[in-house]
Amino acid sequence: MLTFLLGSLASVAVFPIVFLAAGSFMGKVELKELLLPVMDSSAKGYASWKLLPGYPTLRSYVEVLLDSPEFFVMFWNSAKITGGILAGQLLVGVPSAWGFAKFKFPGKKLLFTVYIAMMMMPFQVMMLSNYLVLDKLRLLDTLLGIILPAVFSTFPVFIMYRFFEGIPDALLEAARLDGAGELRLFFEIALPLGSPGVISAMVLGFLEYWNMIEQPMAFLKTKELWPLSLYLPNITMEKAGVAFAASVVVLLPALLVFMAGQDYLEQGIIASALKE
Repeated sequence: MLTFLLGSLASVAVFPIVFLAAGSFMGKVELKELLLPVMDSSAKGYASWKLLPGYPTLRSYVEVLLDSPEFFVMFWNSAKITGGILAGQLLVGVPSAWGFAKFKFPGKKLLFTVYIAMMMMPFQVMMLSNYLVLDKLRLLDTLLGIILPAVFSTFPVFIMYRFFEGIPDALLEAARLDGAGELRLFFEIALPLGSPGVISAMVLGFLEYWNMIEQPMAFLKTKELWPLSLYLPNITMEKAGVAFAASVVVLLPALLVFMAGQDYLEQGIIASALKE
């Protein structure tokens, strides 16, 4: 009974992906028949769907991958933005998390509380201040203007902090007695033992920033700089097949990263739920 219940819930969760994949292999005529009430406001009735296409075709994928150069421009924009943010978070967030976890300094608890408070603030709260700062730095309408604020995000610091905090102080003291300096402790003990936290933070970051939409909408005006997250909403209903195919292509990198880092992701979610 439990297996059946869990299987049913899993099927419901997976159905949108099956729905998406099936639609990407349907032709224009078939999609129009199924989605006519959505595509034409004057049409009566309700949209329908089927799990398998009646006449499978790769035409939508050909149009996306071969006949839509703007798709590749936006794909690489997304890759640049996501890669730049994650690289910056490694350079900034990892040392910050280690410092919070293992160093004592005045105001540490207050500063970490501020970090947590900022983590809870949605983008809409910070949007105006970010806009004004980026305007002063002349970074509006640039990819760097999207990357820079996210590099200093507090969430990856919070995730990695939990893992670094779990490293025994006795181990660090033993290494110091053997003559290890702080840099050696960081690179040879902290990073190997805290790598699950670093990887989980990077996986969570990739899933968030690959699909980021609000920041590009607010800070980018030039269409050539748009990421893929802004490509999909601009596809008209007349090209529903292209929208389905493009959605599958956009989904694949996130799906592969999720599958590769699933174990680390679970550890990161568990660690973020623990109270200090």
